[in-house]
Amino acid sequence: MPVVKVRDGQVAVLTFGEPPVNSLGVTTRRDLAAAIDAAIADPAVAAIVLSGANGLFSAGADITEFGTPKMLAGPNLLDLIALIESSPKPVVAAIEGTCLGGGFEIALGCHYRVAGAAAKLGLPEVKLGLLPGAGGTQRLPRLIGVEAALNVILAGEPVPAGAFKGSPLLDQIADGPVVAAAVALANAKLTELSGRAPPRARDRKLREPALDAFLGFARNSIKAAFPNYPAPLAIVDAIGSAATQDFETGMAAERRGFSELMHGPVSGALRHLFFAERAAAKIPDVPESTPVREVRRVGVVGAGTMGTGIAINFLNARIPVVLLEVGREALDQGVARIAETYEGQVKKGRLKPEDAAARRALLSPTLSYPDLAGCDLVIEAVFEDMDVKRQVFERLDATVKPGAILASNTSTLDLDRIAAVTKRPSDVIGTHFFSPANVMKLLEVVRGKATGKDVLATVMKLARTIRKTAVVAGVCDGFIGNRMIEQYLRQALFMVDEGASPAEIDRAIEGFGFAMGPFRMSDLAGNDIGWHIRKRRYLESPTMAYSRIADRLCELGRLGQKTGAGWYDYRPGDRNAHPSAVVDELIAKYRAELGVAPRKLAKAEIVDRLVYALVNEAAKILDEGIANKASDIDLVYLYGYGFPAWRGGPMCYADTVGSFGVVHRMAEFARNPHGDPGFWTPAPLLARLAASGGAFNSIGVRS
Repeated sequence: MPVVKVRDGQVAVLTFGEPPVNSLGVTTRRDLAAAIDAAIADPAVAAIVLSGANGLFSAGADITEFGTPKMLAGPNLLDLIALIESSPKPVVAAIEGTCLGGGFEIALGCHYRVAGAAAKLGLPEVKLGLLPGAGGTQRLPRLIGVEAALNVILAGEPVPAGAFKGSPLLDQIADGPVVAAAVALANAKLTELSGRAPPRARDRKLREPALDAFLGFARNSIKAAFPNYPAPLAIVDAIGSAATQDFETGMAAERRGFSELMHGPVSGALRHLFFAERAAAKIPDVPESTPVREVRRVGVVGAGTMGTGIAINFLNARIPVVLLEVGREALDQGVARIAETYEGQVKKGRLKPEDAAARRALLSPTLSYPDLAGCDLVIEAVFEDMDVKRQVFERLDATVKPGAILASNTSTLDLDRIAAVTKRPSDVIGTHFFSPANVMKLLEVVRGKATGKDVLATVMKLARTIRKTAVVAGVCDGFIGNRMIEQYLRQALFMVDEGASPAEIDRAIEGFGFAMGPFRMSDLAGNDIGWHIRKRRYLESPTMAYSRIADRLCELGRLGQKTGAGWYDYRPGDRNAHPSAVVDELIAKYRAELGVAPRKLAKAEIVDRLVYALVNEAAKILDEGIANKASDIDLVYLYGYGFPAWRGGPMCYADTVGSFGVVHRMAEFARNPHGDPGFWTPAPLLARLAASGGAFNSIGVRS
């Protein structure tokens, strides 16, 4: 919207806006600069108030312009702030709601700042692998000090206005209308200035005792905490320049740092994920205007670890939950597990006792299916067995009211077969939560062939309510995440057969950046889960090659952390993985049975076989339409499987390497006679990209 200009006596109030968050795109910058120039030139105007429309100041730069000519198109953000700062007439920022990034930097360039009591201010650029690039690292330390500024910028989180009370950052925190308070302050400052130039943050002197020692400590701490992220260290350096150099020299240092980060791979990966999250909610054939159903009450069938975790999500969102179990003991254990979760949060200070009690009061445990009748959504979270799940859905279909959504938490099974036992397949959808369900951010939403568009839209909206990142998947065995992880795990087991130890494989992929290697992950989840899936695979896909070493492990009862022994040994009260002589002996015997002479596998081979196994299977998933776009797959692996964010997900990483390079490396693996060489035939999509020089994420990520 064009800048709205009104006069309040001798004060010009300029209100800018660009729904929904007042981003500072090139059009907004031009309109605002023109309005400021006009106010400065108007002899009837003595002071200027800047305010944002839509109940907020500004969420910052339009990041769709990053890396494009629009970002530098005049006036750029630096030009706009320089115009404000050099104004001979005092400029007051009237800060309501959100004031972040470039919006906060505009406020820092104003001569005075008034904030509403509910306003939140911050510089979140570090989350995109960047540092503030329009003076944030130079002006903020001059207003609140080096240490406080460093904490604000490194955290990247919005800070309540009250946290800055008493500092030169805010001249006033207004309890009433913010613009009116800003106009009153402008009038008061006109009298106070008596014709003198208004004060500028850039002119404030920084006096920091023991500065070198503090900056040295900060650098050492950041190197240890963020070894793969260059932005935090660059932020320390930029703030160090603010504390030791004149303003212009510090600004030049900030701009160099911003430019280097902007063109670096880490910021590129993090910006890719930022756009991917927004793109995931957009489904090609489901318009944003699609009506959604109201979900006021949720049922959960199954009070095990997964079912109780799912229930907690809805309780946290203040949605009542009916928790069904078939036996009293299992139900009581589930209720106790929920209570323990909330007690733990209270003890850690994350939740007030009264809030925990209020959430628990929304839970209705039951042993009776009819108690689910009034639920708007029922999620089945029972054992991963087709017959069991179909029996549950038959009961739900006969019990739950018409118009209710019936969801399955299945992680691998055919949702269409489950839906087929009901008289309402259009109301059936998959909601695959990841364990622990109340912690993991990913929700894989499985769309059956009959799933209604309104059902899909409802669940996607509900995912946001319970603070999940939802990705839509089509129906296939394992959907997106588990279908890919099967190939990853197959390669991990083949490499054990060939000579690598579980610990060597885990160390290699964790060194690449994964949160946890395949063997530690299997021990945590339970090795019997994979065993159950493999038994089904042996019947359904008899031609697919598998190592049987994991089966042998499970036959010994080594199911992972829950039994105190898996690929590693575990000690009471200690979740650390310890090498196991039993496993070493088991592997040696199995290799002897196969007649395999063990060899030393390089870390690079381990990493590439694991990651490219994911990429090749993902390319098939994209070609088959199981995933809507490559960036959805990146989100699944970021939030569901611990893929390093600074690499952007498996498809983004493959784009970084280049499709030709991926295919060339896979050809090397295909020459290895052990471990299903045929798997390394490039998926058709991957082969096409390699031939054309294309990329997985070249289509539709920002749409």
